[in-house]
Amino acid sequence: MYLPEHFKEIDPQEIAAVIAAAPLGCVVANTAEGLIANHMPILVDKRGELVGHIALANDMHRLIPEGQEVLVIFRGVDGYVSPNFYPSKAEHHKQVPTWNYQVVHVHGAISFQHDESSKRAAVGLLTREHERRINGEKAWRMADAPTDYMIDMLGKIVAFRIAVTRTIAKSKLSQNRDVRDFEGAVDGLKSSGQEALATRMAALPDRG
Repeated sequence: MYLPEHFKEIDPQEIAAVIAAAPLGCVVANTAEGLIANHMPILVDKRGELVGHIALANDMHRLIPEGQEVLVIFRGVDGYVSPNFYPSKAEHHKQVPTWNYQVVHVHGAISFQHDESSKRAAVGLLTREHERRINGEKAWRMADAPTDYMIDMLGKIVAFRIAVTRTIAKSKLSQNRDVRDFEGAVDGLKSSGQEALATRMAALPDRG
């Protein structure tokens, strides 16, 4: 990933926030059949490893050798920034369009688990996180489903873990602009319906 110094994201809390807010990760791997990419919800466990599961019918667990390095991409907020957002454009017209975004690249060694305990742990982690967020005290639990049905469904998935070896993150949020053009970009994004990106930019420590 091209990473100019002023766009490097090194704050662990911000990196974790991007992953938590955009958990649909894209797992990219090189295989004997060429590059493959799969999209799936992924969470970080207490050990700092990435955890998820895929369908048993998905060839991903057959194509990627155990322990191979994979790349997982988490994409946060993003949006188009028009030159018209910058006050300086009206003065000298030396501005061009750009795209602001946040993205996290996680590299690590992947391993697949076929035992029921690991699969229950992967599904449990995912559902606890998202069910509580959506349904609170009425969160769905695996125990809500009939036992034989749950066993059958678990038999149709494969769990995986990724032991993280390095993380590269980028926050391209107009940090390289002067104050008035930065603020113009924030206002322009808000007025064009890109509220989430504008809010994230306005929260930058040295800008908010």
